[in-house]
Amino acid sequence: MSLVKEFDEYRGKMNEVILGKQNKVINRLFNLDTNTYAEGALSTKTKEMLGLVSSMVLRCDDCIKYHLGKCYEQGINTEEIYEIFAVANIVGGTIVIPHTRRAAEFWEELIANGPMA
Repeated sequence: MSLVKEFDEYRGKMNEVILGKQNKVINRLFNLDTNTYAEGALSTKTKEMLGLVSSMVLRCDDCIKYHLGKCYEQGINTEEIYEIFAVANIVGGTIVIPHTRRAAEFWEELIANGPMA
């Protein structure tokens, strides 16, 4: 199974489990997250790029994969992705390099096969 498909399926399955428990705080947090990335004064494309940089600096591989997928959906190209990687590495330092490797691997699969490949 591809990295992208495995990630998307697991994320979807577990989100259903979590949201199905109807915990008001968790459901509101998920809703807040969704609304944060909606079009506003900043475009959704810009917000996804910001989310990717933040995720890389915070070293959250699941978040990185999620935002890479969203960047792909927003039409961000490889040259832009590598500039995003550069910003994340300059802000986060060399500790971000291993996450950049995994992000590059995930991006390569996205561009080769598309989402849910």
